Amino acid sequence: MKKKMQIGVIGLGKFSLKFGQSLISLGHEVLGIDNDQEKTKHAQHVFTQVYYADGTDKNALEQIRIHDLEHVLISVGKSISASAMIALHLKELGVSTVWAKALNRDHEKLLAKIGVDNVIIPEHMAAKQIATRISMPGFIEHLPFDKSMAVKEFTVTKWAGKSLRHIDITNRYNVQIVAFKKYGQTQYRYIPKADDLLQRGDKYVAIGTIDQLGKINS
Repeated sequence: MKKKMQIGVIGLGKFSLKFGQSLISLGHEVLGIDNDQEKTKHAQHVFTQVYYADGTDKNALEQIRIHDLEHVLISVGKSISASAMIALHLKELGVSTVWAKALNRDHEKLLAKIGVDNVIIPEHMAAKQIATRISMPGFIEHLPFDKSMAVKEFTVTKWAGKSLRHIDITNRYNVQIVAFKKYGQTQYRYIPKADDLLQRGDKYVAIGTIDQLGKINS
């Protein structure tokens, strides 16, 4: 059974609400904090639990027992000083993994120096995703642990009639097929077998470096 996690979100703007909704849909519990009553009222319909509190107040965070949470995301709009102060409090209180949304590269560097474990700039991520999708048809997602790695979907044309064992994609291109779907079917089958025969129109999903994925013409 998948482990249910408890995640905190400080700052309840649009990005945070979408983030929380995604986590709850995956079966996790999300605790939200904001010092804006309207935002906390709105978030009550989305999050597992919501507190009206000032995230820059260390005592308030301690009373909420923020340190009991496994992950906490800081997303406090345009206030660089507020996000830095909250990050400092979270690290001092012993939160195991702190995430923070940064406004720019300088903000990202500041948060990293404080000790934030993961810093994200949503606008940069979105721009890179769109650019890659335009230049690399079939692109699905960059992998967060290595920006040179990606997941891409392919449609079979030239390889029709051959088996996965025969095309030997792992050794030829240094990528790994992780899912396979027969033409006309709606569901992928994961970890396909080597003797699966490819037909025109079949789809498969592979993981590898962007350079290697770009060399495949199936």
